[in-house]
Amino acid sequence: PDTMDWRKKGYVTPGKNQGQCGSCWAFSSVGALEGQLKRKTRKLLSLSPQNLVDCVANNDGCGGGYMTNAFDYVRQNHGIDSEDSYPYIGQDESCMYSPTGKAAKCRGYREIPQGNEKALKRAVARIGPISVGIDASLPSFQFYSRGVYYDESCNGENINHAMLAVGYGAQKGTKHWIIKNSWGEEWGNKGYVLLARNMNNACGIANLASFP
Repeated sequence: PDTMDWRKKGYVTPGKNQGQCGSCWAFSSVGALEGQLKRKTRKLLSLSPQNLVDCVANNDGCGGGYMTNAFDYVRQNHGIDSEDSYPYIGQDESCMYSPTGKAAKCRGYREIPQGNEKALKRAVARIGPISVGIDASLPSFQFYSRGVYYDESCNGENINHAMLAVGYGAQKGTKHWIIKNSWGEEWGNKGYVLLARNMNNACGIANLASFP
């Protein structure tokens, strides 16, 4: 399809705020897991990024990490807790995973071929919300408010922030991705950014994309 927006299909939980902790990777991961949980159970439920921050040994908690390591942890751990049972506090704590709070599982993950926006579009269209990483270091991104974001200084080789692609479309003829951030709903357009699509892999949007 020419446009897709999983928010309209009820696959996307309300906006979240990671605070001072570098846990964007955990919010990105739970976003992708939440979409697949909705697909399987028809229920939308917030999963626990704190569970991932505290328990994914291969990542660095508030110091950063990769979504693929998070999906791997959920697979090996046979589950991830709900947000309600393992609430977010935004700092590194010891792992408190409890099977009684388990809300989702993960059989594994797949990665989008690096830099391939066509493949990313196919995945967003067919699968649901997809975890993505971009270069979010520019002030133009941090102060984004609306419209389609494009900054040629954006460096796709320097992926430093993880988010969630929840759809794609076009605004006034400019193609874009619909991206959910984790900087609170006051940031950007109610917590979202429209990122330029098919503009030569802007900000590295397809360089670190994966889904459970």
